[in-house]
Amino acid sequence: MKISEQWLKEWVSHTLATEDLAHQITMAGLEVDAIEPVAGAFSSVVVGEIIDAQQHPDADKLRICKVNVGEPEPLQIVCGAPNARVSLKAPVALVGAVLPGDFKIKKSKLRGVESFGMLCAEAELELSEASDGLMELPDDAPVGTDLRDYLGLDDNSIEIGLTPNRADCLSVRGIAREVSVLTGVELQEPTWASVSTEASTQIGVEVVATEACPVYAARIIEGVDNSLESPLWLQERLRRCGLRSKDPLVDVTNFVMLELGQPMHAFDANKLSGPIVVRMAQPQESMTLLDGKEISLPEDALLITDQAGPIAFAGVMGGQRSAVSSETRAVVLESAFFTPRALAGQARKQGMHTDASHRYERGVDFELAELALDRATQLIVEIAGGHAGPVTVARSQNDLPDRGDVSLSQASLSRALGLEIPKSEVSHILSGLGFGVNEISNGWSCSVPSWRFDISIEADLVEEVARVYGYNKLPVSKIVANLEMPVRPEKAVSPSRIRRYLASRDLREVITYSFVDPKLAEQFADLNQCVTLKNPISEDLSVMRPSLVPSLVATAITNINRQQSRVRIFEQGLTFTAGEDYPQEAKVAILLSGKAESERMGNRSGNVDFYDLKGEVEALLNQLGIRHATYVPAEHQGLHPGQTADVLVDGAIVGYVGKIHPQTQKTLGLSQAAYVAELDRDVLSSADIAQFASVSKFPEVRRDLAVVVDAAVKVGDLTASAKAALGMLGKEVFVFDIYQGQGVPEGQKSVAMGLTLGDQSRTLSDSDVNDAMAQVVESLKETYQAELR
Repeated sequence: MKISEQWLKEWVSHTLATEDLAHQITMAGLEVDAIEPVAGAFSSVVVGEIIDAQQHPDADKLRICKVNVGEPEPLQIVCGAPNARVSLKAPVALVGAVLPGDFKIKKSKLRGVESFGMLCAEAELELSEASDGLMELPDDAPVGTDLRDYLGLDDNSIEIGLTPNRADCLSVRGIAREVSVLTGVELQEPTWASVSTEASTQIGVEVVATEACPVYAARIIEGVDNSLESPLWLQERLRRCGLRSKDPLVDVTNFVMLELGQPMHAFDANKLSGPIVVRMAQPQESMTLLDGKEISLPEDALLITDQAGPIAFAGVMGGQRSAVSSETRAVVLESAFFTPRALAGQARKQGMHTDASHRYERGVDFELAELALDRATQLIVEIAGGHAGPVTVARSQNDLPDRGDVSLSQASLSRALGLEIPKSEVSHILSGLGFGVNEISNGWSCSVPSWRFDISIEADLVEEVARVYGYNKLPVSKIVANLEMPVRPEKAVSPSRIRRYLASRDLREVITYSFVDPKLAEQFADLNQCVTLKNPISEDLSVMRPSLVPSLVATAITNINRQQSRVRIFEQGLTFTAGEDYPQEAKVAILLSGKAESERMGNRSGNVDFYDLKGEVEALLNQLGIRHATYVPAEHQGLHPGQTADVLVDGAIVGYVGKIHPQTQKTLGLSQAAYVAELDRDVLSSADIAQFASVSKFPEVRRDLAVVVDAAVKVGDLTASAKAALGMLGKEVFVFDIYQGQGVPEGQKSVAMGLTLGDQSRTLSDSDVNDAMAQVVESLKETYQAELR
């Protein structure tokens, strides 16, 4: 929010220096981001009038002007501006003047003709970034007057960075209210004569969506002349607040928005068809906005319409069909209250952000609509002429925000601030901010003003008192607490331990938003089970992630698109599911893609596969003492059904590993195969405690075994059966080869296993080993019809 310091002083005539004012505002929670002068540094620039302009004899684009600057004799100034003409009043830099950039004006000759000064454009005085010619001053500008005094250029634009909860300060009125209570200077709201109704034409208004639009006020003003130029004072007010002048109707609505905080809109009355109807958008409805952009309207969009269709995207931007122009002679002024919830995110869905949407999303004073309409009418009639018709107001009292009283106890205030503020001072602070204050036995009961949408509980009132009283006045004391060190179970595993281990395995940690693109989320989860945000940061971050996998995939795509083809990343974080209290689960996820090892001589060639990922998961589980995990084939949305498995610990599913499905990969624009795993962090956070086991003094025996079994037999089941058949002698069973092809019947496969046998008390004899191997073969034959190869 940009505000002119001079304009603010008209409301609160304080005597603070600019820096002191900025400090007080900042300390009260309205952070001042910048202070900029409204014009460049210049001197000896006065109002001049061109009384004669002749063509330069030696230059087609130059004119020799005689300029009256209030001195006995006019000055001769050579000027090349296209709008230099007789009777034009413009700024004149006299000889000896200094313009911005330390540019000094001297007597000079241009193509042999002497020039005693310089006629100035706005850009040359740093009143604008660019200009097409001389700055044109009003016809009644007093000749010879110092331009800085005439325009009041000894002023500053103060830019305030407001937090979303302080929409009440998005106007001069709101900031003046704050400055008044901070400085103790009385607030002086401007007064204006109410415009009399001189025309009988009345606009009809019907509000269908009363919940989204509880108040809608409108009136017709006939006989306006929008081809006129806005007065200089109005243009300057807008410029100093960061807005450009366009025409009287638009300038007045912008002025009232800046002055009172009420966004308004003007429709060309002759372009409307029938009464105004405020309703929600219909299916597949569209409209063309003022900027020429055609948009498709979602069904939750609020519209201002006539009988022919939409004329405005409510609270965001008007439509092109009903736009005012220089030919406009009758105007319909709109002033309304739209509920913040109804407008939240509507502009962002269309990739837009306007001054009106910025205010309506945060909350506009719901008692301001008619006052602002009256103020705008008065200014339009004064500037552009016309006759005002009667005001039409549609009000749904039941749909207005409920403003219940909020109580503040003196004990709570003293406990929160660490000191006792006199009761009278608290009452003065709250009443100065617009609260209706009623002192009760133990504190205060306050009615909340219509412009404060951020006040609902006692703590809010404590904050108001503290920031106005002054945070710097609050006592400073050391925090005292009885700290009890929590008992940490030996089995507990901290997230940092998981992080450090995965990082040690050449995996990079990423930290992503908890919000994801719904198009990405639906590739891996049912959107109906996802938590959808009502007011997202942006449309592509509107769903709470149902899994860490979408975030990792998006990160992988970003890296791969930037020539980082070898991606090894992991993340720890929360996932979210729709339902009662929105359940959250802590997860650990891993993604591998690209080369198995970096391209160096001696390193393994080829890309990662399913078993690389499974190896990373097993390594993590083993590190945490979980050595009894098993894997069973599974299907998960977005993953390849033939290369996906659930991870089970003690028979319970604790996660999954798998390959991104080729179709999903293509849809997302992922240029290479990727493998993902996701595990419950709660399972990983409770590792098995390591137990001592002595190393056997006796040698172990390794035997290899290859069997032919049906292709459908799971390798894990084979190894489990073999391990069980070995009994106490079995130390380890693993698969080192699987073969299908020549020499193996069709529909079957050869599985080669390595078996390690040993005993803690003796050396195994050949007969012990042979008997154990025979038991294994017999068990596999009986269970899986396995045949030795």
